[in-house]
Amino acid sequence: MMRDATRGDEEAAVAFLRQWAGDGPALELGIGTGRIALPLAATGLRVDGIDISPHVVEQMRTKPGGDKIEVTIGDFADVAVLETYRLIYCPGNSFFNLLTQEDEVRCFENVAAHLMADGAFVMESLVPDFLWRLEEQQYMQAEMISVDQVRVDMLRHDPVNQMLDENHVSLTAGGIRFNPVVQRYAWPAEMDLMARIAGLRLRERWLGWERQPWTGRWMSNKERIVSVWTR
Repeated sequence: MMRDATRGDEEAAVAFLRQWAGDGPALELGIGTGRIALPLAATGLRVDGIDISPHVVEQMRTKPGGDKIEVTIGDFADVAVLETYRLIYCPGNSFFNLLTQEDEVRCFENVAAHLMADGAFVMESLVPDFLWRLEEQQYMQAEMISVDQVRVDMLRHDPVNQMLDENHVSLTAGGIRFNPVVQRYAWPAEMDLMARIAGLRLRERWLGWERQPWTGRWMSNKERIVSVWTR
């Protein structure tokens, strides 16, 4: 999925985050083009962001309210900001863009260092249980088929290093376009241990922003859990 795309869950995500943010301020890790940050800021909350790509931040600047959000360019694992926040959040599976366990732990520690005493760290992430149903640790799936375009999702799984090498390939009469994604996934229990290392504890965990119970059933690769850690 392109970072500028909407998913249809933005309203529910903003409502969830707004409850935890209180009077703010809030910080988004991997703010991108502002899919969540802009509607959250539109509620009257001050929202800052961190992102490694100046290009996508410039896209956000062209949108209503995008020029009012303070963004730090850099690796969000560093949380290289001076202030503390009531809410720090990481939506859309962005946390798994950190490609080593060391970086993931470092991110938790730096988040904890920038949380107010009553602050919360909220993360949306996949549960990689669907990977164990793969044949030969890989899959290929048609995402979209039309008369003039075919889009294919291809993934290779490295279970030892918990790495996913994925490519969304678009085939058209005009040529072939690749959209590669590399991620290191972590299990919920692993992330809870990272939180404990950083001095945080799991407060609640749901299947999605609308607080559906997570029962541990098999999930699709499009479903996400939402976790909240506090001191």
